Amino acid sequence: MSDYRRSLVPGGCFFFSVALADRQSSLLVDEIARLRHAYAITRATLPFTTLAICVLPEHLHAIWALPAHDSDYAQRWALLKSSFSRGLPLAARLSLSQRHKREKGLWQRRYWEHRIRDAEDLQRHLDYLHYNPVKHGLVEQVKDWPYSSFHRHVRQGLVPVDWGGGPDAIRISSGEPEP
Repeated sequence: MSDYRRSLVPGGCFFFSVALADRQSSLLVDEIARLRHAYAITRATLPFTTLAICVLPEHLHAIWALPAHDSDYAQRWALLKSSFSRGLPLAARLSLSQRHKREKGLWQRRYWEHRIRDAEDLQRHLDYLHYNPVKHGLVEQVKDWPYSSFHRHVRQGLVPVDWGGGPDAIRISSGEPEP
């Protein structure tokens, strides 16, 4: 049995990594409209603010700020995962445990969360999240990945369009952010 405990801070800001069970899949970008719909359903049902998000073929990263007096991001992820999965054909046979938990076997059961501690921690995770498509070799420049809040951040003047890629851009560390 694991001693892992989730950080439950009402009104907190959190970085998440959520992955499909099949790490070779491209389902999240192939079904981006379905994912956007599931995301909208989740946000309307259980409000939160998305500070940043990047959807890759088989996983996504997001930074959420929860409403004051609310720390239940687990329910939000459960709703998002189930809303996305509903209606998709089962790609593999399910285990008894998956059937018992009404899982489709599509998502990894666990996800990684990190409570953002301060502005520096937030910036480190924003950089990691936006640079992820380059790190995974999906594009050469951050601006070329379409499924990222990077474009919103450029429109808001928070980062230059050539950030994280291109011959004159400053390269950031491609390592994992520290917990």
